Amino acid sequence: MEFTHDQQGVRDLYDRSAEGWVRNQPLSLSDFTGRPPVLALCQPVAGLRILDLGCGEGYCARQLRRSGAAEVIGIDISGSMIAAAQREEGREPLGIRFLEGNAIELSRFVKGPFDALLAMFCYNYLTAAETATSFAEVFRVLRPGGRFVFAVPHPSLPYLRPAEPPFFFQTGGAGYFSGRDVRYPGKIWKRDGSTLEVQMVHKTLEDYFDALRGAGFQTLPIVRELHVTPEIMSVDPSFFGPLGDVPLHLALAITR
Repeated sequence: MEFTHDQQGVRDLYDRSAEGWVRNQPLSLSDFTGRPPVLALCQPVAGLRILDLGCGEGYCARQLRRSGAAEVIGIDISGSMIAAAQREEGREPLGIRFLEGNAIELSRFVKGPFDALLAMFCYNYLTAAETATSFAEVFRVLRPGGRFVFAVPHPSLPYLRPAEPPFFFQTGGAGYFSGRDVRYPGKIWKRDGSTLEVQMVHKTLEDYFDALRGAGFQTLPIVRELHVTPEIMSVDPSFFGPLGDVPLHLALAITR
């Protein structure tokens, strides 16, 4: 499998940090602010065949399977993340297949085998052109009527937050439009005080909608701007407090 220089960089980043992502209960900021509402957008999943693109160590794949999905396949660019996911599968067998692979090339799958596809914080690592290519592949492997659900850091987030805990990206002075396709380094905190390195290839809202239309999607997506809700704030006000009233993640769900 061949990777571009940037893709190899992403692979190396997650090969180094894979063990820091392993958990079976909410721990990182986005386990509270991002993953629960995005997984809710996937429902109902009972009886469905689902592809988890950029599955990491399998946190979301396991939740989808526990929620009644008939089959879940996880793909990630990082071999260490896949190894971690397979270890968790060995610890708690759920029948999930975890495969090393690339989000922009899904040729191992025939046309239309999946009822749903989830991509949780995958497209923030791809350029606008790579995202368009991946969306076209997603459209191909989804059955008619199938759902595509994905989430990315909110495009406005890097411009609203200083480089402070518990979540930020550094723009290096680039602007919202001039920073298009620029890769921003960032960090996200866990509630135990440790951090995880993350990245965001900045894309505008227009980029995402153009890529969906170009891939063949014609329905109107559900759009959610995810943030710290009062319920989340009550869990740990000191941890979540700095992010009050800030758009953190952008989630979309669209039907093929």
